[in-house]
Amino acid sequence: MLKLQSFESSYRMRNMEQAGVGLEKLVAHSLREAAPSDAAVLAWPLACGSAVAKRTQALDFQNSVLRVEVADAGWKSELQALAPRYLAVLNRYTREPVRRIEFILSPPAGARPAGAGTISR
Repeated sequence: MLKLQSFESSYRMRNMEQAGVGLEKLVAHSLREAAPSDAAVLAWPLACGSAVAKRTQALDFQNSVLRVEVADAGWKSELQALAPRYLAVLNRYTREPVRRIEFILSPPAGARPAGAGTISR
């Protein structure tokens, strides 16, 4: 019985790994098909991971520079140290190379004009 459980566990693990590879290929293909100005912005959460993505916001991508808004100087410093790692991941997903990530501080609360940062249609 133990060997059967081990086999089933191993089989499920392989299937999950294969699904993960397939999903990554699908995401990579979709990002490469996106407009170059959008692809790096859309790829940011994949590059930095969900915990960092919740506390940052990719703003735009122009002239090979991805601008990312961060909450404070501490986060900015930490993320700048990780920028080479993020660049490597971003460039796996984008057609136009990301040469640099510029981390900018969020404006203080209440400093944004009404409606800034929201999308209206």
